[in-house]
Amino acid sequence: MTDMRKKFVCAFLLVVVVLLISGFAYKQADSGRSEEHSNRISSVQKVEILHFHGTRTCDSCIAVGDLAEETVNTYFSREMESGKVTFSHINADLPENREIAIKYDVKSPSLWIGVYDENGFHPEEITNVWYKINNKNDYMSYLKGIIEKRLAGDFS
Repeated sequence: MTDMRKKFVCAFLLVVVVLLISGFAYKQADSGRSEEHSNRISSVQKVEILHFHGTRTCDSCIAVGDLAEETVNTYFSREMESGKVTFSHINADLPENREIAIKYDVKSPSLWIGVYDENGFHPEEITNVWYKINNKNDYMSYLKGIIEKRLAGDFS
């Protein structure tokens, strides 16, 4: 082997070793994050799912709200009974709902999840449900997964 080729092979092996070591370090750091996640599980006090709509609603807006309500009632009835999960349809056009619409920064018909934990309030608009309204099973599975993650304190 030429001297230049030996240097290249050594450099290549060094890069591989560095990548392996950094991958191991990342995995160790990630396992620490998993521990953080498990610590957050108990810190979620409440998850609210809110379907904001206007006085005049289209079929898609109605579907987003109805499917969300069915998902929550189907998969989270125990959590609903305990108050840990709530669901509401809210007409954002009505003056009495102005405060909650401002709290969630609602601009248009939408579906939101609000998580209350030891660090405060975390609102999140769930936009992908609009693309799933023509497939009930896909919609419900998707939303169920998000709600389960938020109940576990997972905001990813």
